[in-house]
Amino acid sequence: MEKYDHKYGAEQIQVLEGLEAVRKRPGMYIGSTSVRGLHHMVYEIVDNGVDEALAGYCTEINVVIEPGNIISVRDNGRGIPVEIHPKTHISTAETVYTVLHAGGKFGGDSGYKVSGGLHGVGASVVNALSAWTEVTIERDGGIYQMTFEKGKTAKKLEKIGESKKTGTLVRFLADDTIFESLDYEYEVLEKRFREIAFLTKGLKITIEDQRPETPLKAEFCYEGGLISFVEYLNKNKDKIHPKPIYIERAGEVPVEIAIQYTTSYSENIYTFVNNINTVEGGTHLEGFKRALTKVFNDYARNHNILKEKENNLQGEDIREGITAVVSVKVKEPQFEGQTKTKLGNSEVTGVVQSMVNDALSTFLEENPQVAKAILEKCISASRAREAARKARELVRKKSALETSTLPGKLADCSSKNADECEVYIVEGDSAGGSAKQGRDRKFQAILPLWGKMLNVEKSRADKIYNNDKLQPVILAVGAGIGADFDITKIRYGKVIIMADADVDGAHIRTLLLTFFFRYMRPLIENGNVFLAQPPLFKIYKKGMEDIYCYTEEDLDKTYKELEEKGIDRSTLGLQRYKGLGEMNPEQLWETTMDPENRILVKVTMDDAIKADEIFTLLMGDEVEPRREFIEKNAKYVKNLDI
Repeated sequence: MEKYDHKYGAEQIQVLEGLEAVRKRPGMYIGSTSVRGLHHMVYEIVDNGVDEALAGYCTEINVVIEPGNIISVRDNGRGIPVEIHPKTHISTAETVYTVLHAGGKFGGDSGYKVSGGLHGVGASVVNALSAWTEVTIERDGGIYQMTFEKGKTAKKLEKIGESKKTGTLVRFLADDTIFESLDYEYEVLEKRFREIAFLTKGLKITIEDQRPETPLKAEFCYEGGLISFVEYLNKNKDKIHPKPIYIERAGEVPVEIAIQYTTSYSENIYTFVNNINTVEGGTHLEGFKRALTKVFNDYARNHNILKEKENNLQGEDIREGITAVVSVKVKEPQFEGQTKTKLGNSEVTGVVQSMVNDALSTFLEENPQVAKAILEKCISASRAREAARKARELVRKKSALETSTLPGKLADCSSKNADECEVYIVEGDSAGGSAKQGRDRKFQAILPLWGKMLNVEKSRADKIYNNDKLQPVILAVGAGIGADFDITKIRYGKVIIMADADVDGAHIRTLLLTFFFRYMRPLIENGNVFLAQPPLFKIYKKGMEDIYCYTEEDLDKTYKELEEKGIDRSTLGLQRYKGLGEMNPEQLWETTMDPENRILVKVTMDDAIKADEIFTLLMGDEVEPRREFIEKNAKYVKNLDI
């Protein structure tokens, strides 16, 4: 990896302000004190090693979750400078860990050309929010160590040995008086480090969880960088061209892009700035989309693929089936948007647009077969879009002519306040009948569905508008679908899927969730989708109030509690519910619909990449990956109906 020619010593470490507020207001610095904030602590320390890798001085980062939820992060970068800092008059390493905004990421003559992460507050904030921190540095022929307690220096930096190596080892225990939990989720950290490895070509990252009896370990290193990333994202998809298109540009704003088209109907573009996932997009995404639309239309015109009288392809036509990763490095990124993950630097639009225009035009000219295959899909998407537009207009006209725009089977609620209203999408007419009788009519609406609905993973929008199983859902939610979806127009604050606790019910839930994910994604992102949890068992006995159990573990626990009260298990009756239709309206209300007693599971989408992968795996065309998934996970299945 290229090494940037710059100094990295005491004079490059700049001090901006003190540490006092961090422990008082931790959410301002790491987002929250939940598990998400806890994981952010690890990312901040790892990002320091990534910065060294981006500068060309680090090739390996090792992360360990030790027993007791102690985190250890070791990198083989240059090591934090150890000499006395000219402004603080303490060691530079101690300055980095005790002074907020002290680091090599600020100012024109900073220690780094570009920096991973958002703020560069990492080391001092992690230190401030930890019960203790231990830092060991190998640099300048020596081994140096210092320790801290709750952000304050417990043992100043001292030389403890000799070493010819360089690097930094940070061990810390997050403060349990600040965080809600110290229980790190291995899968969450693993996913983030895989992502970093894809984005930092050649950097090897290992993660080990030593807490389980059998430790978990993963290693990531991708010489292919973004090419490997796109191949990973598309591993369960049918590709239109075998190798991703790769574009790279050095300069003041380095840009790296990988593109591959598949036969799927969804668009998956992931954007990153300094290795941070910009989930809300921004100026780099805008530049990419503009260039993509222009290049393909120009090529189609120049090669007579689009005739003179035909309209240009629209951006959504050209992006159907695309998987792309756009990564830019910006020296001083400006973030905006609700979650501060939308890039606002205006100059980046032109940089990305110009680069993609030049590089992609050249690629298409040099690879006419790939260009033709992609454009055939784009033109097919354009025709389907036109068909979908006509179908959408028919739906609107039909709705306008009818006395009500709501589906006939919908039993609506009397309230019109979306914040308090909820709609239960119920499997089957019999369960729907019980739900209609048992509900609170003021705020609970019931929409029964019958039969299996369309698998939208294998269908375009025109088929969806004409589908008699999905039309009622679209009309009931009331906010449109796809590009037309408007979250402000939803009629219900909670959309609750209520299906039987069996294989068919699971399939219906998956089909509906696939539909919401692909065509009403803001509904999931906004936290409006829920899964009802009907009970699996009822324990009953004459003279005793019925007890409902929602899992087998719940059943075993209840039996033990009753036996402790002197009630013999053999005197108890047990009913296993095979479907919602077996419950009378009163039972359905008190177990599954009463807000005071029910259990609802909110559907969240913290990781769009993982969600896309799972939906493609379970609902897509490729059979072999699905078979492997079933074989791998079959041992975890309980209550499989034969």
